[in-house]
Amino acid sequence: MPVGTQGTVKAVTKDQLLSTKPQIILGNTYHLYLRPGIEVLEYFGGLHSFMNWELPILTDSGGFQVFSLAKERSREGKHKAEVILTEEGVKFKSHLDGSWHFFTPELVVHIQEIIGSDIMMPLDVCPPYPVSHTTARDAVEKTLRWLERSKKAKKNDRQALFGIVQGSVYPDLRKESALRTVEMDMDGYSIGGLSVGEPAQLMYEMTEVVVPLLPENKPRYLMGVGTPENIVESVDRGVDMFDCVMPTRNARNGTLFTTYGRLNIKAAKHRFSDIPVDEECDCYTCRNFSRGYLRHLFNAGEITGMTLATIHNLRYYSRLMEDIRHAIGEGRFKEFKKEFYEKYNSLKNQP
Repeated sequence: MPVGTQGTVKAVTKDQLLSTKPQIILGNTYHLYLRPGIEVLEYFGGLHSFMNWELPILTDSGGFQVFSLAKERSREGKHKAEVILTEEGVKFKSHLDGSWHFFTPELVVHIQEIIGSDIMMPLDVCPPYPVSHTTARDAVEKTLRWLERSKKAKKNDRQALFGIVQGSVYPDLRKESALRTVEMDMDGYSIGGLSVGEPAQLMYEMTEVVVPLLPENKPRYLMGVGTPENIVESVDRGVDMFDCVMPTRNARNGTLFTTYGRLNIKAAKHRFSDIPVDEECDCYTCRNFSRGYLRHLFNAGEITGMTLATIHNLRYYSRLMEDIRHAIGEGRFKEFKKEFYEKYNSLKNQP
């Protein structure tokens, strides 16, 4: 899912985004609640209408942002990290103006019903890494209690509500969280609390613990992931859905994902390169422009460079998922995975 945190995928228009062939995009409850605000979204009839978007939208609950943005503020010394976690919900200061707000599981569902997203996430407690077993258990228990309240608060059947499995990097907590979440018979299941700084191998191990416990006939969503390698490895472990800012954020910094690995388009070696970013890619950027031209745009500080790079990276991720689906459908995923790594690692061996 391309990440459209504030009702837009950064650096691209709707038509440019559609050209990359996404199936669904992601918005964020925390950011949309603060700006433009639920009154504006209600006036416009929800996010689909507001941003003129016909395809599905998934909204994160905003819980992760409440904690992560407070942590960033504290680290940067701009504001005191002020988040107050209670049984009722979480009180927090806006990262925009310092005003106080209070999220409860019920309010978060209500906000997402106004947003009109097709898939809603419940308010959860996402502990940082590393974290103690005791703190991780408390997060699991509170997340489960909040999920019960979220399910009761949901008012319509048109919007799906997923459950979120927590437990940090503790297998016993992950198993308990998964089994108790499945007991609630949710529309889909998310694996949260990973890709928060732990080694990739630990993420894979926790995914291996959780996925076999989740129903095969419902979506399994690994939140906040990740690199192309993360995606291939996680699909191999049974995951269906992903989101991450990596393709768009990297594009704006001049890092492009290709069939043969990551490419720093600003590097001097591309100055006279007349080939596309990825000769196997069918995106607008690769069909029309050379590496040399993109390098020039970035080094000249032209905004168009960010747009063209974003189009390419989004299409790369969409193509990766398309290729994975085809390989699974044809019963050759293991062969696909081997070929993926053989190609993707080849740039590492080039000067």
